[in-house]
Amino acid sequence: MSMKCFLPRMRGLAVSLAACAVLATPARAQTPADVGQWSGRLTWPVSATHTHLLPNGLVMFFGEFAEGDDPPQLWNPSTGALSAVPVAGYNIFCSGHSFLADGRLLVTGGHIESHVGLNDASLYNPFTNTWSRQPDMNAGRWYPTNTTLPNGDVMVLSGEMNGTGDMNLLPQRFLAASSTWRNMTTAQFKLPYYPRMFVLPNGRLFYAGPQRGTRFMDTSGTGAWSTGPLSNFGTRSYGPAVFLDGKVVLIGGGDPPTATVEQIDFNTASPVWRYMTSMSTPRRQHNAVLLPDGTVLVVGGSRGSGFDDSSSPVFQAELWNPATNQWKRLASQSIYRGYHSTALLLPDGRVLSAGGRHEHTAEVFSPPYLFKGARPAISSAPSVVAPGSSFVVATPDASRVTKVTLIAIGSVTHAFDENQRLLTLGFTRGSTGVTITAPANNNLAPPGFYLLFLVNDAGVPSIGRMVRISTG
Repeated sequence: MSMKCFLPRMRGLAVSLAACAVLATPARAQTPADVGQWSGRLTWPVSATHTHLLPNGLVMFFGEFAEGDDPPQLWNPSTGALSAVPVAGYNIFCSGHSFLADGRLLVTGGHIESHVGLNDASLYNPFTNTWSRQPDMNAGRWYPTNTTLPNGDVMVLSGEMNGTGDMNLLPQRFLAASSTWRNMTTAQFKLPYYPRMFVLPNGRLFYAGPQRGTRFMDTSGTGAWSTGPLSNFGTRSYGPAVFLDGKVVLIGGGDPPTATVEQIDFNTASPVWRYMTSMSTPRRQHNAVLLPDGTVLVVGGSRGSGFDDSSSPVFQAELWNPATNQWKRLASQSIYRGYHSTALLLPDGRVLSAGGRHEHTAEVFSPPYLFKGARPAISSAPSVVAPGSSFVVATPDASRVTKVTLIAIGSVTHAFDENQRLLTLGFTRGSTGVTITAPANNNLAPPGFYLLFLVNDAGVPSIGRMVRISTG
């Protein structure tokens, strides 16, 4: 701030001098409690193009052409240790993925060459560090989306087969109990790369983008589509979408990229898309991560036109608070994270930001809430929670707990996390713990592993406790 102060020629000089002193006071330097803090650069063997938080708390990632000399990797967020994962036996690059109810990761499709997909499917077991091949799909899928359903099955949609625009029109349902496929023959439809799909509170699937036209999918029998409400902006290619508390939010994307944000609320009788406050800068090829306090962190991307403009990087992270509909600019990372980058919530509340085109590095972001005082402690919590039940989490900090959140473990690639969703849970305080109401049903919380967080009155979250939501 300038130290010059021009005083008016008037009586009351003392008042003016006081005002001058205020104007001359330098602005307070921003601290990690204001803007968070990035770690130093981590060097990894492969690009983290596909990144997954496993039920055991480790992170599994694989990159461009993820076979042969570049096997998948395991990273321990607590120790920083890396270790190789056995290969699946084919190239799982450009696949789709989401978790089954038991914590195994279903990986569908893969890479022959650009725009040509594989029809392979495999399950990765994080508890044994092994792969198991599943029956082949109907045809190849390059850039498909997996969506875990309320009963634990997985719907696989889209993906290119044998060339540009040659999309696989047939959704296929992976029946988890029998490891077989059901062809959704009455729901054939052309969807773009990595369609942004979500399970809604009524159990239907919602196709939210990147195209402007949205659709609902009835997953019963062999399936059926119906038309959904048009979003406002238009095509949001390579822009993320997130699900929190029954709302779907679209953030940026497009070419040229936009800073606009839209939300549709499925808790209302007649959901429509509404513009929310825009980000401070346009972004494309960025990632969005749901945080324990209910906010949304956006990292990376480019503000430039074209597919992946590394000459116009966005280094500064940004945080959206849905409660206030306000954005806040946070600390800047040191590497351009665009196409083939990923971002993922870690159990301790930090965020991993990694990869990029041929980028074998990672950084870890500590959000501002980690610099605002002591964290609530969780002394004990159940490992399995049934939908509609009440359960007790023991904590010596019960009197200060103001929020409880449940966040599905992430499985992210190409600017979209196919497994991430956040639910805010009701609770009551006791003297030694909090009694929490689980999600009412698996439409709200599809079965699988989630991180449970307690958040105190300073906005500081506990370390996430891994819990499994069972099939109700």
